[in-house]
Amino acid sequence: MRSIAWVTDSTSTIDPAFARDHHIYIVPLRLILGQETYREGIDVTAEAFYEKMKDEPKVSSSQPPIGEFIELYESLKGKYDDVIAIHCSSELSGTLHSSIQAAEIAEVPVVGIDSRAGAFPLREMIRSGIEWHKQGDTVQTIKEKIQALVHNMSFYLIPASLHRLHSSGRVSGTQLLLSNLLRIHLLLRFEEGKVIVEDKIRTFKKARQRMLETLKHEIQMIKKVCIMHANNEEEAEELRKEISGAHPSVKTEVMTFIPVVGVHAGEGTIAMSWIRHYPA
Repeated sequence: MRSIAWVTDSTSTIDPAFARDHHIYIVPLRLILGQETYREGIDVTAEAFYEKMKDEPKVSSSQPPIGEFIELYESLKGKYDDVIAIHCSSELSGTLHSSIQAAEIAEVPVVGIDSRAGAFPLREMIRSGIEWHKQGDTVQTIKEKIQALVHNMSFYLIPASLHRLHSSGRVSGTQLLLSNLLRIHLLLRFEEGKVIVEDKIRTFKKARQRMLETLKHEIQMIKKVCIMHANNEEEAEELRKEISGAHPSVKTEVMTFIPVVGVHAGEGTIAMSWIRHYPA
């Protein structure tokens, strides 16, 4: 069996111990709080970052420096038969581009994959890829199966702060103004790697219900649902209980959002994601 190294970024939410055991190399995105810069998942935990955000209005993020990728790829030379680089959506970050460019500079052949998302779906793609590798699938077959997961992914979120989405270019000034005037909540979803507005709803309760109704329409095709939150565990747990009560055969999981999501969507953001079909 050919050996495989997985190169990804901190949006994958992969546990460090799992990464060490499965040849996964995680390059962290940068979180910027005022004059301080942190490596996501290394210099600060998600919980600590959300606490720091409360006292700092100037918050942003950036992709990893290309030099960090070059150094990683140089260290992988000759250690593995194949390298798969899978990163957060290229529509939202230049991380995948930097990773592939770094591999070319280091002269390390890689199979690049755009997850078109991050967080739970990206983690599931990597975990599934590892299982397919154990089954004897080739790198090309693994890539094709992961791309099938991309097309079968659903990802919805209710952002807590449209101001942060506006400052990062995800929401227009008009949408921000209307939301403030009418107290509208946006239900967003990932489509082709971009975050688009699915619906504009007057109350959080109705936006939450709309998200649950979307899940209900696809529930027969789903084995697992992940509820993600940006320092809003109480609401996430309520959603998990509601889903488990209505659909006991579906596994549920609560995940704290990676800090970079909080940077752009705001503390308190709630999201749900699932994959409709896993290739055998």
